[in-house]
Amino acid sequence: MMRRVLSPVLLLVVVAVTLFVASGALDGAPPTKADRASQIEATIKCPSCEGLSVAQSNAPSAIAVRHQIEAAIRNGQSNEEITSSLVATYGPTILLNPPKHGLTAVLWIAPIVVVLVSGVILVALLRKRRRT
Repeated sequence: MMRRVLSPVLLLVVVAVTLFVASGALDGAPPTKADRASQIEATIKCPSCEGLSVAQSNAPSAIAVRHQIEAAIRNGQSNEEITSSLVATYGPTILLNPPKHGLTAVLWIAPIVVVLVSGVILVALLRKRRRT
């Protein structure tokens, strides 16, 4: 009986550890200025393009935003300060990824809840099937 309970728990632990390691959370080298610029550029939408980041676009407005990001990094601003400055200038639609608060938090939490509920239902159905 105990083995049946531990198997799904062990599987969840293995998946969680794998995702944590794959996320790069254990990488120790600090990012270079070019790395920081690339990271920020990948999350900022081109002001004049549909669905492209400033890193992907060669539109004049995207080039201008890239120069703005590079200048802010040279001036010692943090990633959060640069992003906040761009949002203040262009509005929240400049972000490719929605903020993780308010109503958009539901969009980030809902998939996790769906996976967890699906897992619970699957385990319950498997237990019921084994009993019969």
